[in-house]
Amino acid sequence: MNAFSHVPVLADEAVSYLNPLPGKIYLDGTFGGGGYARKILEAADCQVFAIDRDPAAVARGADMAETMAGRLRVVEGRISEILVLLGAARIGALDGAVFDLGVSSYQIDDPARGFSFRHDGKLDMRMGQGEKTAADLVNFMAESELADMFFQLGEEKASRRVAAAIVARRAQQKFATTSDLAGVIRSVVRPDKSGIDPATRTFLALRLAVNEELLEIEAALEQAASLLTEGGRLVVVSFHSLEDRIVKNFFAKAAGRAPGVSRHAPASAAARETAKFRLLTAKPVTPGAAEVAKNARARSAKLRAMERIFGP
Repeated sequence: MNAFSHVPVLADEAVSYLNPLPGKIYLDGTFGGGGYARKILEAADCQVFAIDRDPAAVARGADMAETMAGRLRVVEGRISEILVLLGAARIGALDGAVFDLGVSSYQIDDPARGFSFRHDGKLDMRMGQGEKTAADLVNFMAESELADMFFQLGEEKASRRVAAAIVARRAQQKFATTSDLAGVIRSVVRPDKSGIDPATRTFLALRLAVNEELLEIEAALEQAASLLTEGGRLVVVSFHSLEDRIVKNFFAKAAGRAPGVSRHAPASAAARETAKFRLLTAKPVTPGAAEVAKNARARSAKLRAMERIFGP
């Protein structure tokens, strides 16, 4: 557990927008390595309720909680279960919530978890327990379903070629490792000008599908926002376009700014007047050059924040 390290992305900015205050209760919906939770607790004499679906992260949280004088509680669960988890803890309202979406460095850097093609390991990709593995998907899904998944979730233009290559290969031998799958993908997808590995988009699609991440995000935003008190803030850091699109559209709707509608239209004006939230970030906040230089995984990060201006 201590063999890996995790550097939280945009942590100072996220905590600044969250604006922790003494005596308040905050949610860290994606505990991971505890970087955000620690900064929140250092910023104010408050309490943090944290969630993570990964048992290893929860174990790290238990160790950290022992040093926080009862101000931190970490529980295992999905971010789509916020209302249930907080209800069980008898927490009916939040003064703020923060989410660091995507996969943590602990998961990426552990070959046994099977998230990365940069380390040979079992083709798994599960963030928690009980879900189907990436191997289950590539070995048993229909070719057309694989192609659709790679195109829709990974935005892989060569999705049909990748799916066909996978199906042809698995007829001879099932996939078991990350390097095996990456090699087949690279055999049919040429490197492009972006410089990213040809296997990147397919691996992203598999990870999102295995963990149902986009559905989790939509449910989490709805539930967290519903619990915010007046003045409470919701801060979200995303790492790719599909995540950010969900966050952007949710925030816009909550603030009465439906995408594609003129701000001068009567309906738009009425929506803004009745909106319960206001945007704190007109445009997403992105990492500076110094942070990207220290942590390459920060390069695609985008932070958005909003504040409740009227009660529930």
